[in-house]
Amino acid sequence: MLMSRFFKFHLLVLWFLCSGSIISCNREDDSVPDFPEGSVESVNVWIQDNMKRYYYWAGQMPSKPDYHLPSQKFFASLLSQNDRFSSIVNTEDSSTYLRTVRNMYGFDYAVLQLGNGQVTAVVKLVLQNSPAQNAGLYRGMIIKKINGSLVTAANAEILVNSIPDKTTLDLTVGDWENGNITNEKDITVYYGFSFDQPVLSKVFEQNGKKTGYLYIYDFPDGMSHTLNQKFSEFKAQGVQELVLDLRYNYGGSVASAAALCSLIPSGVSSGSLFIAYKGNKNGGEVKKTFAEQIAYDSNALGFNVLHVNTLNLNRVFILTSGSTASASEIVVNNLKPYLQVIQVGGTTLGKDMAGFPIVDERKPRKISWEIHPVIYKVYNADGEGEYSNGISPQNPVNEYASLPLKQLGESDETLLKSVLNKIYLKSVQETPDNAVKVILESERPFFRGKH
Repeated sequence: MLMSRFFKFHLLVLWFLCSGSIISCNREDDSVPDFPEGSVESVNVWIQDNMKRYYYWAGQMPSKPDYHLPSQKFFASLLSQNDRFSSIVNTEDSSTYLRTVRNMYGFDYAVLQLGNGQVTAVVKLVLQNSPAQNAGLYRGMIIKKINGSLVTAANAEILVNSIPDKTTLDLTVGDWENGNITNEKDITVYYGFSFDQPVLSKVFEQNGKKTGYLYIYDFPDGMSHTLNQKFSEFKAQGVQELVLDLRYNYGGSVASAAALCSLIPSGVSSGSLFIAYKGNKNGGEVKKTFAEQIAYDSNALGFNVLHVNTLNLNRVFILTSGSTASASEIVVNNLKPYLQVIQVGGTTLGKDMAGFPIVDERKPRKISWEIHPVIYKVYNADGEGEYSNGISPQNPVNEYASLPLKQLGESDETLLKSVLNKIYLKSVQETPDNAVKVILESERPFFRGKH
């Protein structure tokens, strides 16, 4: 299920050097008091020991933390001010997991201020087989009220922050027609699971030139089989250009991201460098080729199998937004040494970090907390990285420039249309930032320490 997997990797989605989890390290610091086993203090010592060993900013951790704090607050007290992504969850306490509109109900929305000053909330994403889809929501629909409150610029933040405390959402929704909301109706969305999302592919053709389009929601392990099938179809149809839609992709398995990257450019071999990881003094620097990184997913097709369906392109278009994060940002950055990457849309989130989960593997397990620390910074084959402020597009395009929003993959959808125009008409449509302003977007993909 998408929700359980989302909890598994939405915090630190780049699994590296670890097919399982990390057992706690032995403590050598005699200055730390011995606390009774099972106490909050003993759990906090375990957290500190592991953070000292793996945490990217271990050198910035306080030397004398307060061991008497609740574990989630203790963990937060260890974090660097530069850290936006490390987190901790108690696997026996669901309240410690991130609760958002997307992972609770299966959709996301944006509150916009239009050019005429009008404020409106628009549904931007609806997951397939989700509570939201089952309730009748679809991309482009307007949300007028949330739990009886009219959505305004003043209360937008309050409303989105109130959603995690509820198990049902009562929405007044409608369609956008010529600046007005029509077909208003009330619907209820119930908290529930959203299942795995399919990869959407299409081929567009004009004047004999074929362009492949691939919408990828996330990068789960085992994805190489689906990608291989999609690229086999693209190759059979003679696709000459490729558009990757990663605008809502929070990330996932870096092995799956590497598999995708191996299928696009020419001149890549199994020994070509894909990624470099740089950690603290304990982690050092580790470099991985395409073949090595793909192989970290034990269910993945090998590089040589995938390479049969490589499109051998010299450029790729990638659609991005502030929800493009982590492994999907690696796709953007780590393809650049091998072909021209033309990024269209918005600036990415800026998660240039990687890590793996740390749990207590004693049997029986004595500590139920699971640590997700930032462990590495990531770089491409040319040593380029350091994009904590996000990766900016060469062609900025406002996804919300024209309402109603078109469905993803439709040729007249704003971001895709701008790329197809560049491919077929040799021009790209740029939208002014002041046309439509984003007041708030509902997604909260990552949280720092305690959400």
